[in-house]
Amino acid sequence: MTPCARLVWRLVVVGIVWTCCHSRPACAADRPQWGERHSRNMVSSETGLPVFFDPATGQNIQWSVSLGNNAYASPVIASGKVLVGANNVVPRDPRHQGDRAVLLCLNEEDGRLCWQLVTPRIGGDDYLDWPEIGLCSPPTVEGNRVYVLTNRCEVVCLDLNGQADGNDGPYKDEGRHMAPLNEPPMAVNAIDADIIWAFDMRSEVGMYPHDAAHAAILLDGPYLYLNTCNGVDNTHKVIRRPDAPSLIVLDKETGRLVAQDGEHIGPRIFHSTWSSPALGEVNGRRLIFFGGGDGVCYAFKALGPPAELGPVQTLERVWRFDCDPTAPKEDVHRYLRNLRESPSNIKSMPVFYRDRVYVTVGGDIWWGKKEAWLKCIDATQTGDITDSGEIWSYPVELHCCSTPAIANGLVFVGDCRGIMHCVDAETGQPYWTHKLGKEIWGSALVADGKVYVGSLGRDLCILAAEREKRVLASVRLNAPMASTPVAANGVLYVATLERLYAIRETSAQSTTNTNEP
Repeated sequence: MTPCARLVWRLVVVGIVWTCCHSRPACAADRPQWGERHSRNMVSSETGLPVFFDPATGQNIQWSVSLGNNAYASPVIASGKVLVGANNVVPRDPRHQGDRAVLLCLNEEDGRLCWQLVTPRIGGDDYLDWPEIGLCSPPTVEGNRVYVLTNRCEVVCLDLNGQADGNDGPYKDEGRHMAPLNEPPMAVNAIDADIIWAFDMRSEVGMYPHDAAHAAILLDGPYLYLNTCNGVDNTHKVIRRPDAPSLIVLDKETGRLVAQDGEHIGPRIFHSTWSSPALGEVNGRRLIFFGGGDGVCYAFKALGPPAELGPVQTLERVWRFDCDPTAPKEDVHRYLRNLRESPSNIKSMPVFYRDRVYVTVGGDIWWGKKEAWLKCIDATQTGDITDSGEIWSYPVELHCCSTPAIANGLVFVGDCRGIMHCVDAETGQPYWTHKLGKEIWGSALVADGKVYVGSLGRDLCILAAEREKRVLASVRLNAPMASTPVAANGVLYVATLERLYAIRETSAQSTTNTNEP
């Protein structure tokens, strides 16, 4: 059984009520992109968040909606909207039948549908776009623009208001975009997404996807930074596009390719390019931090003001840090299924915090060695800092997919043994661990003095964000969790593979909508 297939839970569900909703001005407490602005640190200044909620009774549940049966993306919240990936196991629009990836735009107050981006599968090879997987990439929102990577490896810019304010251009072919290959274009209606522009990474930069597109776009001024998701083919032994870039930069207004890395990472990618970039300022210099599919963490100089149209730039590397320098570097796919000796890769995002970069790295979760670490890197250095840049290294269990969350001098991170770790951000000294029971694929949210973390078990664990371990609560949900909880505007959002819950501390049982399916 393939790694993705073993996570396919099927649920029969019933239809959703559709209502268009209207945006409001962006709120300071919105969460418009994955993690804290630029740094990717999954912390929040929200207070008054619940210690307990009960889906069975509705206690503290403001609303919940179906995401289908294979939802992996975390939600984002902006200007009265909640955006989250889903699948089409039960269509929300009867015109869309069959397997699709879906981006839902929901009303923040009650979870009702405003619009949806429905994208057919690539087809031809399951490993290019895994069947029934929901749209995996969390969107990034700025003003009335939504930037997201579709399952077909297209970066699209969407109107946050959907078709409610008309079909804005220059892109006008939404009907063709949402129709399967060899079928006629569909009529565009009020609950369809409004695409402003689209950039197809497969044709434009020659990348080759594996399993699913999975980038959280980093927005910095006029630019969009994202990992290309370049990876192996269905044999897991061949990189079909070894010369494709791993990190690209687009103009947010037009989708034009502005820059790309020149590191030639492709031949060293053991599985795929999983990690999305982060940004931080070090000694007055703005740097882009990127975890390569080769197990190396890179820092590039952030682009300056946009210049006149010209050739695609090559990002200037400031430093590189090999997180596993003794691992194999050549002919890496010879080590496939070698659980003792194999290359490392980076699945999490690097997090920038006080002139340091924190990142998890280790053997591939499906094909590599059973060894992983949380690394702390000195971000102030230059050049090849493999020998000099490590401040500390902390071993975690088995494998690790989680992005670290850092607050009050503590780092919180989960691993694929199902263990939550709390270590000192300065020294790497361990304070406590807590066993959740099953693999932790998502990341922890630190907010309101609490750590919220779920696992591929059905329990969301809530712990005190302190040096002494205190378990505050454990809540049983309807399905496993592979995403990260999010807090915005006084509400905690928790997505399982099947439902998204909006949770608010109240004194009485909720009487608001449960939006079906």
